[in-house]
Order: sequence, then structure tokens, then C-alpha cells
Amino acid sequence: MAEAHAHPTPQHPYHLVDPSPWPIVGAVSAFALAVGTIAFMHGNSLWLTLPGILGILYTMFMWWRDVIKESNEGFHTPVVQLGLRYGMILFIASEVMFFVAWFWAFFDASLMPGDAIEPARAAFTGGHWPPTGIEVFDPWHLPLLNTLILLTSGTTVTWAHHSLIHGDRSGLIWGLTVTVILGLIFTSVQAYEYANAPFSFAGNIYGATFFMATGFHGFHVIVGTIFLFVCLVRAYRNDFTPKEHFGFEAAAWYWHFVDVVWLFLFFCIYVWGGWGAAVH
Repeated sequence: MAEAHAHPTPQHPYHLVDPSPWPIVGAVSAFALAVGTIAFMHGNSLWLTLPGILGILYTMFMWWRDVIKESNEGFHTPVVQLGLRYGMILFIASEVMFFVAWFWAFFDASLMPGDAIEPARAAFTGGHWPPTGIEVFDPWHLPLLNTLILLTSGTTVTWAHHSLIHGDRSGLIWGLTVTVILGLIFTSVQAYEYANAPFSFAGNIYGATFFMATGFHGFHVIVGTIFLFVCLVRAYRNDFTPKEHFGFEAAAWYWHFVDVVWLFLFFCIYVWGGWGAAVH
């Protein structure tokens, strides 16, 4: 009787989570990674970043494992799911602003290459954009191929989503499998493109802005591919139902966000940003 009174049935739709060690473990791991990275920048071994990286990966795995367990145990009520959706929307909004910063840097350099206020910039760019001596990628070659790959992956993840909603487990698995494969192909093509780039990151503002914008997008594609692969594993385990599948829904939102960012990168940086320059 006393035990029943100690653990009464909740009279609200919220989930009061149990005490978790992962916030403090994640914070310590992030601090360790920061210290290791700073030490590396001062000439020490890159291996000093390994403890922080492993700690963050372990925290991510264990924390999300607990979230999945809570979902499977029925703690993700409609109110909790709504909060999770708001959280994912705000996360994607923060990612939008992250990329706005890199687009801002690119357009600031490209729209005012001969800025009279900054004579050094004119000397650095030759007074026009792309800077003097820069050979750019042909946007209608590998960049166009990657654009088609990502657009196709957007349709396959939507196919998987609709299959899940309609209870088609086979369509869900096939759609996710094809999407993950397309994500890997995109990353491979971009890695090949980087390996054959006619310009470097250092020494010119075109290379710096190009690699920062497209490189961070490539990192997001890798993260999104891992996200979808985890959803594929969970689909094999029958973790998703037509009514409860926020984990997959969040991955699909993230993937569509990556698609849209790439379209802006393709047209702004590859097509417009390299207009009139010598093609490599």
C-alpha cells in the first residue's frame, strides 16, 4: 500500500524524466574535446582530442538509447511529442542561421571584391570575383550530379515516410536504404571533387569561403546519413508505428533541410559565384 502511494499514477500528460548522468558526462566530454583541440592548435598531438570525441559519441549513443527506451515504454505522450517537434524545429532554425553566416561571408567577399574601404581586399581579389588566377569547378558536371543525387534522396525519404504512415514496412525499409546509399554516394562525389580542387583552403578568400560553406554542408550530409541509418536499424526492429515515429520524422526534416541548403549552395556558389571565371 505504501509503495502504491509512493509511485502514484501521473495525473498529467507530461513525462518527468528520471535523473540522468548524460548531461554532465556530455559537458565534461565537450570540455575535454575543446582542451584537446586547443592543444592541437598549439602544436601538440591530434590524439589529445580522442578522449573528448569518444566521450561525446558515447554520450550521444547512451542518451538517445534512453530516449528510444522511454518512447517504447509509452512515455512520449502527444504533449511530449509536440515538445519534441518544437525542439527539432528550433534546432533546424539554428542550423539555418549557422549557414546564413557562411553565405554572408561569401556574398560579402563576392559582391564587394574591390571595396574602397578595404584596399587590401581589392589587392587580394584583383578587384573582381572570382579572384584573379582562380579556376572554378564546372557547375554542370559533378556539382550538378550531386544536386540530382540529393534531390532524388529527398524523394526516397518521402517515399519511406509515406510507406511508414500507411503501414508498408517493406517500402519504409527500401526507401531508407536507398536514401542512405544516395547520401554515401553524395559524400563520395564531394570527396573526389575536393581531392581534385584547383584551389586550396588557404591563401585565397575564394577557397576559404567555398570550403567552409560546402564543407560544413558535407558534414551535415554525413550526420544526416548516420541519422537515417539509425532509423533504418530501428525500422528493422519495428520501433516505428504509423502514429508514433517522431525519430524518423525528425531525420526526414533534417534531410530535407540539407537538400534545401545544397540548392542554395549550388546556385549561389557554384553557378553564380563562379560565373565568368576559367573552368578547371
